[in-house]
Amino acid sequence: MERTPNPQPAGQRHVVLFLCTGNYYRSRFAEIYFNWLARRDHLVGWSADSRGLALDPLNPGPLSVHTRRYLEQLEIPLPEPLRMPQDVAEEDFRTARWVVALKEAEHRPLMQRRFPLWAEQVEYWRVHDLDCALPSKALPQVKGHVDELYSRLLQSLG
Repeated sequence: MERTPNPQPAGQRHVVLFLCTGNYYRSRFAEIYFNWLARRDHLVGWSADSRGLALDPLNPGPLSVHTRRYLEQLEIPLPEPLRMPQDVAEEDFRTARWVVALKEAEHRPLMQRRFPLWAEQVEYWRVHDLDCALPSKALPQVKGHVDELYSRLLQSLG
């Protein structure tokens, strides 16, 4: 479902929040890619962040190797320092201007269970995780969705 940004007072930091299950693969790519676009275009006051709805403590390290490789392929540098995955909290929804969950079938039930008051405020995409799609298909799909969202954002800003 397409949404437009929530209104916030001028001069504040405007955050696009990307959600996935583990905050390790898809949402992290979306966050890093969006921030790269915003820096490239000097989009002042806008940035992306990402969180997970059900973190996996067994993930090795801060970021999926698939995400690293695809960012390298796109010649997009990793942020420094590279943080560990983070669980989403109520405050993240209150401070975000736009919230996107990467796979509706997977994330809507988690949202309804953990954050029922916010579940309908989220834009849901349909990007499969590693159990259903190869990274060579899923990450370019995320990139396309972020490009489209970024275009909508620029249009809404006039």
